[in-house]
Amino acid sequence: MTRIAIFASGSGSNAERITNYFTDNESVSIELFLTNNPTAGVIERGRRLGIPTVLFDKKTFSKTNKIVDLLQKQQIDLVILAGFLWLIPENLVKAFPNKIINIHPALLPKYGGKGMWGHFVHEAVVEAGEKESGITIHYVNEHYDEGKIIFQAKCEVVPTDTPDDVAKKVQALEHIHFPEVIEKLIE
Repeated sequence: MTRIAIFASGSGSNAERITNYFTDNESVSIELFLTNNPTAGVIERGRRLGIPTVLFDKKTFSKTNKIVDLLQKQQIDLVILAGFLWLIPENLVKAFPNKIINIHPALLPKYGGKGMWGHFVHEAVVEAGEKESGITIHYVNEHYDEGKIIFQAKCEVVPTDTPDDVAKKVQALEHIHFPEVIEKLIE
């Protein structure tokens, strides 16, 4: 049995998609949602899906071992970042080496790093006149968006696309590929 914890800062659409994808898989269990945002949609999704959800603050996350201890107590095997915006602290990276996976809404190494998330990424892609964008699924290290790339998928960006248009295309790729890539990693 692979036990998964999912971190999210926003609506939690990827967390829900991953949870639903593994509903009938007896070898995978989504154990926890964790969020740093008291108004995040992922909290309501967790309630609706019956997934315990843990809310934490910056100090607890970055300056203590409470989150690491919680994950270890829950016997978590794999940590998924699904729209989680904070840098992962060294103690968490060391406790779960090559066991923390992130999804980024661009084709890394382009449009990654601190401050490059969500709409900011899509605005930058459109402003640069890129012909394609996409998703990158990668392992997490102590630096934003610099871990080893596991998978990328591309979508076309046409000159008339707005950042919202790009966001919709990228989110469609996320929902298709993220659960599948997680499943392949577990196998």
